Amino acid sequence: MKKLIVAGLLLIGATGFAQTFQLGIKAGVNISNFTGGEFENLDKKALVGFHGGGFVSFFFGEHLALQPEVLFSSQGAKIKEAGDEKNWKISYINVPVLLKYRFTGGFFLEAGPQIGFKVSEDIEDMPIEDFAKSTDLSIAGGLGWHSSSGLGIGARYTAGISKVGDFDAGDIDPDFKNGVIQISLFYTLFNNKK
Repeated sequence: MKKLIVAGLLLIGATGFAQTFQLGIKAGVNISNFTGGEFENLDKKALVGFHGGGFVSFFFGEHLALQPEVLFSSQGAKIKEAGDEKNWKISYINVPVLLKYRFTGGFFLEAGPQIGFKVSEDIEDMPIEDFAKSTDLSIAGGLGWHSSSGLGIGARYTAGISKVGDFDAGDIDPDFKNGVIQISLFYTLFNNKK
């Protein structure tokens, strides 16, 4: 009996709390490259990857929300040298914390800081044990549309503010940064016509 009462109270509490937040999942495409740094005799091109994870939006009034996220993100660059093309991939767990402003009709703008934690790296034909630093700092900004049914689409750019490279190589300056365009589909619970 006590378990039923506790479960009922938790359900009532969760329903009340759900008036002020939304849980969501998202996934999409990354288009990434390295910005800055010196890559002698190497040509950098965009690399297509993916991202996916979850988020929660905490609402402050009708239009303003704080949205922390946890996303797995595959990014990096294509490196071309003498006609040979290689993929330099770095995978992160990214944690953006965005301030989000929603307009009437579902359109929104978002911006905020992001910290990334390196999970793995796959750097083809580079004899470097630790290519990328273990953390990555960025600033993110984006826009999108969110329907009252919970389905939405967004586009975001994250500009690195900390250097990626953690090595000493003669022909590459490790002082380059991540630049990532993300296009996402997402879905939220507890929408309440927010």
